Amino acid sequence: MKITRTPRRLLAVVMALAVVASACSTTTTETDTGDDGNTTIKLQLQWFKQGQFAGYLAAVDQGFYAEQGLNVEILDGGTDIVPQTVLAQGQADYAVAWVPKALASREAGAGITDVAQIYQKSGTLQVSFEDQNIASPADLRGKTVGNWGYGNEFELFAGMTKAGVSPSDVTLVQQQFDMNGLLSGDIAAAQAMSYNEYAQLLETVNPATGALFTADDFSSLNWNDDGVAMLQDAIWANTDKLSDEAYQDQTVKFLAASLKGWIFCRDNVEKCRDITVAAGSTLGASHQLWQVNEVNKLIWPSGDGIGMIDEAAWQQTVDIAKTTKNAEGSTVLTADPDAEAYTNEYVGKALDLLKADGVDVTGESYAPMEVTLEEGGK
Repeated sequence: MKITRTPRRLLAVVMALAVVASACSTTTTETDTGDDGNTTIKLQLQWFKQGQFAGYLAAVDQGFYAEQGLNVEILDGGTDIVPQTVLAQGQADYAVAWVPKALASREAGAGITDVAQIYQKSGTLQVSFEDQNIASPADLRGKTVGNWGYGNEFELFAGMTKAGVSPSDVTLVQQQFDMNGLLSGDIAAAQAMSYNEYAQLLETVNPATGALFTADDFSSLNWNDDGVAMLQDAIWANTDKLSDEAYQDQTVKFLAASLKGWIFCRDNVEKCRDITVAAGSTLGASHQLWQVNEVNKLIWPSGDGIGMIDEAAWQQTVDIAKTTKNAEGSTVLTADPDAEAYTNEYVGKALDLLKADGVDVTGESYAPMEVTLEEGGK
């Protein structure tokens, strides 16, 4: 088996960061009150401001946080920022993070709790050119397969395991956070998020035709279809601080405003595109429109109400995290998380506030829009 990757082991990195978080988990966040009387709090993102986080940006722009007496500062993420660690260290009041990564930190001692599950579906794809004939995980056998690592690879490995494909059956490549490896032919099947890297392909000119690539040029493995999807973007709170009534009340208000922001983006996709671009995204307008539209597909419709944590989806994520090994033989978790790892208490109260105001929290009639991408996403 040939594996090309960076020398750092995924779990060693995650666990080391989580231990640091554990040591600082009792730190409380200093909150202050602005001139308007609102409480100032911080939300740590897991990546830079883009359509992936449009609901929070909209909640600021549309004054939904202010309606709840909050001034929210949204902190950019990046390759060197672990949001759940920032939260556990007391440097933010809430954080957005993928569930398996956050649970790895929690298992190592970080005091964090999932209080709202924004994405109900996984946005991870494994994309190949159509002529590679990769229509199922079994077809990865004998192929060069890319993944980002750092905890992003476990759906891929779960899908291969379910299909009877072992790591020794493929050539694994540490993929950069782009699609250049696929476009150059160095990678046969590349990891992509439906709302980001997949769009990068469709924004690229096909040298054979002089026109942009189309969806017909590619095949995609969707881990939701293969039953190995793991929960992704969730809002995490500080576990210890949830014992404080003031923080509990603040959490309900923060969630109500955040959910209202996502509801706004469900119903105002183009406006949320504009809000995201204005917030400083380096990606273009058509790319951001695609991103907001695709993220909506991961949220809506939400039969139990946006943000509610589905027990079956949670357990599937935990089971995969405990049993699926990556190329180094590591799993995300060694045991089931404890009862405080997630709660629907606060998101339930937030939904009650919104429903009392006549807000549609399920989006049963939701339908995505059609988005036309421009070259380079401009």
